[in-house]
Amino acid sequence: MTDTRREGFEQEALAHLDTVYRVALRLAGNESDAEDLVQETMLKAFRAWHQYQPGTNARAWLLTILRHTFINQYRSRRRRPETVDVSDVERYTVFREVQDVDPEGTFFDRLVDDEVLHAIDALPEEFRDTLVLSDLEGLSYAQIAEVTGVPVGTVKSRLFRGRQLLQRQLYDYAVEMGYIKRRAP
Repeated sequence: MTDTRREGFEQEALAHLDTVYRVALRLAGNESDAEDLVQETMLKAFRAWHQYQPGTNARAWLLTILRHTFINQYRSRRRRPETVDVSDVERYTVFREVQDVDPEGTFFDRLVDDEVLHAIDALPEEFRDTLVLSDLEGLSYAQIAEVTGVPVGTVKSRLFRGRQLLQRQLYDYAVEMGYIKRRAP
């Protein structure tokens, strides 16, 4: 790869690394798998950088690669046994206060609490993907359609239905937290 292409990759693709990681974390469900997914995605993107059209939407292009990589890894994992992630255990060590290596991620996690994230994670995959790309990552309908490979109308439908499912799942929680008042029977 020429220096110009490498510089283009660094400028256009690496600028979206945080977004790719956040989406990977929502897809994979844990930090270790998300990191592996991001690494594989960026490697594939780097290898295919000659196919990328400079000036187009690098974020959508990367998220498309991420989604395809996740789907392929998911299919291959169904054939392998589950393993334990040691990093999940290490989170509960004595030195928790010095383990925070991602302060922006921690801030984001506090804005959207665990109950909401669990509800998002519990959505069927097609609704979860669309909701995460739209509401958490701010992609437009057209960008989501490009990433997921479905028509814009399908994106709108999935987003509407996903939000309805999420509202139903979080209704009692929203009442309990005082965000809304319980509806009269």
